[in-house]
Amino acid sequence: MSSVANSSSASSLPDYRAQSPAVAARFARLRERPVVLELEHLGRRFVGDSGPVEALRDISFRVHRREFVCVIGPSGCGKSTLIRMLAGLDEPSSGRVLLDGRPVSGPGPDRGMVFQGYTLFPWLTVLKNVLFGLQMQGRSGASAEAEARQWLELVGLAKFADHYPNQLSGGMRQRVAIARALAPNPRVLLMDEPFGALDAQTRAQMQTHLLEIWRNVDVTILFITHDLDEAILLADRILVLKAHPGEIHEVIEVPVPRPRSFAQQQSPEFQATRRRLDELIHPAAAAPAEPLPIIRLTQAGDDVE
Repeated sequence: MSSVANSSSASSLPDYRAQSPAVAARFARLRERPVVLELEHLGRRFVGDSGPVEALRDISFRVHRREFVCVIGPSGCGKSTLIRMLAGLDEPSSGRVLLDGRPVSGPGPDRGMVFQGYTLFPWLTVLKNVLFGLQMQGRSGASAEAEARQWLELVGLAKFADHYPNQLSGGMRQRVAIARALAPNPRVLLMDEPFGALDAQTRAQMQTHLLEIWRNVDVTILFITHDLDEAILLADRILVLKAHPGEIHEVIEVPVPRPRSFAQQQSPEFQATRRRLDELIHPAAAAPAEPLPIIRLTQAGDDVE
């Protein structure tokens, strides 16, 4: 397609901030919900070889009950550092994190965590992996097992309760990890690029599974991703970070109606949001890139074009 056609197509897209009456009404209802998670002037600095390194600066943001928020940004913007602080696995250098109005200090069952890597216990069956979180709360016996089986039913893996993680596909393992994180009934589910290691087809399936799980569970989700389409498909709002240091660049209310499906990726609302994210994450270079040095490593003969 010619550059003229591309320009014409882009200019025909609506403003990404425009919302249909139904979408606007949904966001109005969302803003009326209680604030579950609050970040107040959050910052993080590390000690580097040549002095302090500021990873995150002055992050202030509120997440409402049952909201789905995605966090994106260029490489090195501090996305994983942010979610580790929310989980209590790292301490902020400045500011604070509040959960239901109370300061977060260390990990707790009120926050479930799902990582990109498969973090299941390989020596435990699927059922016992899900039971683990309940047992950490002091629960055991038939009632705890029955609840764990309900979570496996929710993620579509009830038939695999007696299997071990190495007998499952990557997507199935992540579904078990989600069930294990949700079993203690956390207020917030934190997900750090949980589908990043999956192939494209499995990733699409997992996105559909997660949306269905979220629709049926009273949980707030904060989801780290580098995939722009994934963020638009999943999120109510997208928190876009700048790099070096990570600061809030923009907060986007996704105008795509719910329930979401992959067919909506061709809709004007989806494409307009995608274009805006591209502008924020991949801004046009101020100067042309330096050419790579080319070193001939072969004497094969004829040149190639």
